[in-house]
Amino acid sequence: MNIDPNEVEFSAIRAQGPGGQNVNKVSNAVHARFDITASSLPEHIKERLLALRDTRITREGVVVLKAQQSRSLEANKEDALRRLQELVDSVAVLPTVRRPTKPTRSSQRRRLDGKAKDGERKQLRGKVTL
Repeated sequence: MNIDPNEVEFSAIRAQGPGGQNVNKVSNAVHARFDITASSLPEHIKERLLALRDTRITREGVVVLKAQQSRSLEANKEDALRRLQELVDSVAVLPTVRRPTKPTRSSQRRRLDGKAKDGERKQLRGKVTL
């Protein structure tokens, strides 16, 4: 499920890091805010996103991403969108349901035989009386 870039709110901020002559001109970071509940994503994906224990998701259900890898504002926007898409894609795939299985009768027998042998070996340890 692809995210509509129109649903993502971008705000340009100053990037962290050391200053310099060009710090105000070329040091651009982006805050991307994506409201999960107001988005056009399917309901099952919204529920799974809101259930995630991710620090980037607020209590109100807004994903906040900060992108500052590049010096370019546009590249940081693309990076934030890519990371948001990865987050949505991670919950889009349903985990396989685990079906519990029982151990076979022979494996239970082998286990119990091994335990009995270990017990016998330990019984033979101890004080030797003459």
